[in-house]
Amino acid sequence: MNLAVRDILRHRWRFIQTSVGLGLLIAVVMSMGGIYRGLIADATVALTSTGADLWIVQKDTEGPFAAASRLPEDAEYRIAAVPGIAQASGLSFQNMQVSRFGKPLRFFLVGYKLNGLGGPPVIVAGRGIRQQHYEMVVDKAMKIELGETLKLGLNHYTVVGITKGMASVAGDPFAYVTLANAQDIQFKTDNDAIRNSRARIAQKMSQVATLSPAQITQLTPLVTEIAVSTHMVNAVAATLAPGADLKEIQESIQRWNHYRAISTAEQEKILTSGMIQKSKMQLGLFRIILLTISAVIITLIIYTMTMEKTRVIATLKLIGSPNKVVAALILQQSLLIGLIAYVIGYVIVSATYDKFPRRVELVAFDLEALFAIVMIICVLSSLIGVRKALKVDASQALGG
Repeated sequence: MNLAVRDILRHRWRFIQTSVGLGLLIAVVMSMGGIYRGLIADATVALTSTGADLWIVQKDTEGPFAAASRLPEDAEYRIAAVPGIAQASGLSFQNMQVSRFGKPLRFFLVGYKLNGLGGPPVIVAGRGIRQQHYEMVVDKAMKIELGETLKLGLNHYTVVGITKGMASVAGDPFAYVTLANAQDIQFKTDNDAIRNSRARIAQKMSQVATLSPAQITQLTPLVTEIAVSTHMVNAVAATLAPGADLKEIQESIQRWNHYRAISTAEQEKILTSGMIQKSKMQLGLFRIILLTISAVIITLIIYTMTMEKTRVIATLKLIGSPNKVVAALILQQSLLIGLIAYVIGYVIVSATYDKFPRRVELVAFDLEALFAIVMIICVLSSLIGVRKALKVDASQALGG
């Protein structure tokens, strides 16, 4: 006869309620671990999906994801000419929010060149972008149907394809357009703004004594076009030729082209050690707090159950049961509570993790480590109950 199981069956409803409550706590701990892994995945998904070895950005900046960076579009041709570079492509990145059905819709817009680096890695519905203008691919998380149109900047764009699993560091889903369209959305101003720019430039040029009114009128549109040029990118992604030396190419780009060349490994470190560091620390602190609360709850439950069984324990001692039988009774109950609560927590998270607004990554190592921690907590929590049980005197079985 297993005394722990017999006692649990006798008080089954209280045991079930305790296990469910603890299971909910463990589910929260699991989900926080999944959110932590999701933060890292979101921070690096753009890097891994692009397949670039180098990210060339504005000098003295941390790159297109962690800091503002602007380069002239033709920088990609200068980078492509560097010995050891196999391919170079200009990319545009920008956070956007538009109104859809009266509600705000946030996303991270990527502009790339057709047949270049940085496009959607996989299409789960529809097709990729084929035309240079007014087509877009969106992530499934945006919940936009194929054929729907969105107004971005001055123009409307039709959704022709849907990708999946692409999100920014902030958790916003990706959307893709061609680089030319992204430049228009990011840099092109409306007609009123252009007219105002021309007026300001003409006013400045009128102060130049050597220019006649006719020359000012003739030069103003050209100067305005140069001043408000949209031919800019936020970064140039590049791949290396086989056998090329990464460090040597980085030094060459930085010495002769006056840009900053960041390797993918360095860019990943910038993102994971900088942008999401506080979020990682906060999630870690909450996990520690919740595990501590779980340990306290298990300790109190086991101690209470031990106190309720004082006469039963005394009877066992009276009939000659060794202390190890009493200790096993309490330890087994504690481990069963932890095991059942863990299973409940795992079932809850497995059924709901894809409903979270942010990516949740359930990693086998994290789940195994959490299971080990829960079992250790159960063992340590049972020690107080075991200590109390061993102090019970057999004569209490004969008391009133």
